[in-house]
Amino acid sequence: MATRVYSQPAAANYFTAPSHASAKQRAYRVCDQCGAAEQPQVARFRTCGGCMTTQYCSPDCQKMHWPSHKAICQHTASQLSSAKQPSPGMHAADEGLVNSLRKFVSAHSILLGWAGFQALQLKRVPSNVRQNALLIELSYHPSASSSLRRFTVKSTHIVPRTYVTDNDPLVGDDIRRREDRCRKSGGIGCAVVLIQCGEISQVMPVEVDSPARITWDLRDDWAETLRHFADSARTDFKPISTTSRG
Repeated sequence: MATRVYSQPAAANYFTAPSHASAKQRAYRVCDQCGAAEQPQVARFRTCGGCMTTQYCSPDCQKMHWPSHKAICQHTASQLSSAKQPSPGMHAADEGLVNSLRKFVSAHSILLGWAGFQALQLKRVPSNVRQNALLIELSYHPSASSSLRRFTVKSTHIVPRTYVTDNDPLVGDDIRRREDRCRKSGGIGCAVVLIQCGEISQVMPVEVDSPARITWDLRDDWAETLRHFADSARTDFKPISTTSRG
């Protein structure tokens, strides 16, 4: 199949100088208890100190959510703790891989979520959200000066979603919970993006709104755009729409 040629890249700021406005990424975070979107100019969300992946808008929401969050939180924290222990054959510098990977995923959350949406072709085939997942393999460069520059995109693959959910039942249950919440609010479900570097991986669930309310067009140059921003440590990715609505 021939690759489509676009008149402009999928990012509005592809050719501009990086602004590194990573703080703006925080506005896309969602409270895992009440579903509120973060507004950094008003108040910043707090991150769970155990798993370091779940966010809350207030201490009250964090406290209310703890009974349902406890199992996945302790499971994730245990995995992170185990991964930090150097195993035979690992270089001493690799002990920081886990923390660097978490920072990489957090800083590129919009880019990774957009890549998952495009890779699974959710604009054209929304049902793919239940069937497939995007696997992004990274190469690690421990001598780089910053955590973001320690990773480059090695390859991308579309894999069955069961590759993620069946290998870790607790993660699978957490994805299904998010998916139920998303569908109740009119979305199509939870897209799964798996970011992997060697034996270390992080699952990124992305709650996807109804394609009818999303102005992004389907793009098959998503992998090149992903590499452009990730490999250059740019955290200012701004997706555009090529529709009349966007």
